[in-house]
Amino acid sequence: MNKVEFSRTAKVPFAKRYDNYIGGKWVAPSSGQYFENISPVNGRPLGEIARGNAADIELALDAAHKAKDAWGRTSPAARALILNRIADRMEDNLDLLALAETWDNGKPIRETTAADLPLALRKAACRKSTMTPLPIISMSRWASSARSFPGISRC
Repeated sequence: MNKVEFSRTAKVPFAKRYDNYIGGKWVAPSSGQYFENISPVNGRPLGEIARGNAADIELALDAAHKAKDAWGRTSPAARALILNRIADRMEDNLDLLALAETWDNGKPIRETTAADLPLALRKAACRKSTMTPLPIISMSRWASSARSFPGISRC
């Protein structure tokens, strides 16, 4: 399927608006501002994304510090179980994740399906075994910049 056919036939798997995800909840940006995320596939907006500011960053940092303490008290076996469940969910939703990556980054669907996501899952499996925290970035950026993160390319 070429880019033109894809942009005419594929459904965009996004909500109209996304808030910040902080502390396990969707939270509206403190400024109330959003920006349009434009797809390189067709040049149209995919949806609105929360425009965070310093107050939102502070909320996210507070939530991260709380999560860090709880995660630190979690046994290695429980951590492995949680990380395995995350990887299982990713595997269960590979087609949706590939479609989302394509709409967001403009890469051909076959490339995100055959290269980026399988690579990301292999890297996640390696990380699960070491239980090293992952950087939170786009999957395609993660897959294409594995050399930038020590430990990602060890497996």
